[in-house]
Amino acid sequence: MVPDLATVSEESQSRVAVNMNAKKLGLVVNPIAGMGGRVGLKGTDGKEILAEAIRKGATEAAPSLALLALRELLPLGGSLTVLCASGDMGENQCIALGFAYEVVYHSDHVSGPCQTDEQDTIKAAREMERAGVDLILFAGGDGTARNIYTAVENRVPVLGIPAGVKIHSPVYANSPKKAGQLAVEYFQGTRPTLRLEEVVDLDEEALRNGEMRTSLFGYLQVPYKHAFMQNKKAPTPLSDGEAQVAIALDVIDHMEDGVRYVIGPGTTTKAVLSALGIEGTLMGVDVIENRKLLARDCDERQLLALVETGKTKLILTPTGGQGYLLGRGNQQISPAVLKCIGKENIMILATDGKLVQQGGRPLLLFTGDRETDVRLSGYFKVKTGYHSEVMVLAKAD
Repeated sequence: MVPDLATVSEESQSRVAVNMNAKKLGLVVNPIAGMGGRVGLKGTDGKEILAEAIRKGATEAAPSLALLALRELLPLGGSLTVLCASGDMGENQCIALGFAYEVVYHSDHVSGPCQTDEQDTIKAAREMERAGVDLILFAGGDGTARNIYTAVENRVPVLGIPAGVKIHSPVYANSPKKAGQLAVEYFQGTRPTLRLEEVVDLDEEALRNGEMRTSLFGYLQVPYKHAFMQNKKAPTPLSDGEAQVAIALDVIDHMEDGVRYVIGPGTTTKAVLSALGIEGTLMGVDVIENRKLLARDCDERQLLALVETGKTKLILTPTGGQGYLLGRGNQQISPAVLKCIGKENIMILATDGKLVQQGGRPLLLFTGDRETDVRLSGYFKVKTGYHSEVMVLAKAD
C-alpha cells in the first residue's frame, strides 16, 4: 500500500539534524501531481483543472509515492543529508522516515492542501542547486520535469519519481522504488552513467479534445541504468493501422450481449470504438454495452458504479515504448475497479509492432496498490490481429 503521511507529529516537524560532511540529496515533491488521474482529467496543469479535480474528490498521491522512493535510501543513514522544500514538498517525507534534513525553500502555499504551484517547484530546485546538491530527486509528472528543467537545465543530475498522470519523459524511473534504488547506487560510488534525456510534455487541453500533441522542452542530466529507467513514450507506427483494425474486428466478433466493456486509453483500443462507429475518447476511459456507448470519459467513481452492477470486461493496450499496462494515463481504472472486474476479464490488445518495441520485456503494472499488482501479475493472452494471439507476461513493477 502507498504510505500515509497523516501521522507526522508537530513535535517531529521541528527536528533538523544535518551532517555537514554528508552527501547532499535534493528532494522536490509536487504534491498535486497525478491528482487528475482517478477523476479522469488527464492531468492537473492549470489552476482551473486543479480546482475541478478537487471538486471531483481528487486527493494527493505524490507525497506518499515519494516516501516509497525515500525508503530505499534509509540504509545510507548519516552519510546522506536531504535538502528539501517545506511541508508535503519534501519536509514531511524526511520527518516520517527520520532523515537528516534541511529546509532550503519555504513555500507560501503549503498552509492548505493542494496549494503549491509550478513556481514553488522551480524556486525549490534553484535553491538546491545553489546549495550544491549531488542529485535532485523529484516526484511528479511531465509538467514537473519541465519545471525542473526551467530551474536547473542540465547543470545538476536529477532523477524523477513517477507520480503524474501522463509520464512521457524518460527522465523518470520505472517506479518510485526503482527511483530510490537507483539513487542509492548513485551515492554509493558505483555511479550509473550520466546521460541527457528528453523532457517532453503533452498539451493537456488538446488531449481533452482528443488530440495528441507533444513538444520537446529540453534535456535533463540523469543517472541511467536501463533496468531502472522508463523509455520515452513511443507512438504507434502508422504501419500498424491495418493491424489495429484487424484486432478491433476480432474483439467485436467476440463481444457478448449484456456484458459491459470498459475501453482503456490508446489508439489500439480506440480502433474498437471506431469500428463500431462510436466516437470515444482517445486518452479517456469509455464503457460500451451491446455495441453502443454507455458512458464516455469516465472517472473512477463512474466506473465503480458501472462495474458493480453487471458483468464487465476490461480492454487495455500497453503504452508504446514503455510497456505499462496499468499506471500510466489510466489511473481511473483503480484497484477498486480492477477488483470488481477480475483478472480473468482483462483483455489486452497490442500490434506486433508494439510488442517488438518491448524487446521481450514484461508488461508493467503499477496501480499504486502492491497487492493488486501482484494479484494481476502473470501471463495474458494478447490479441495481435484477427484470430491471432500471443502469450505475454505482465508483472508488478
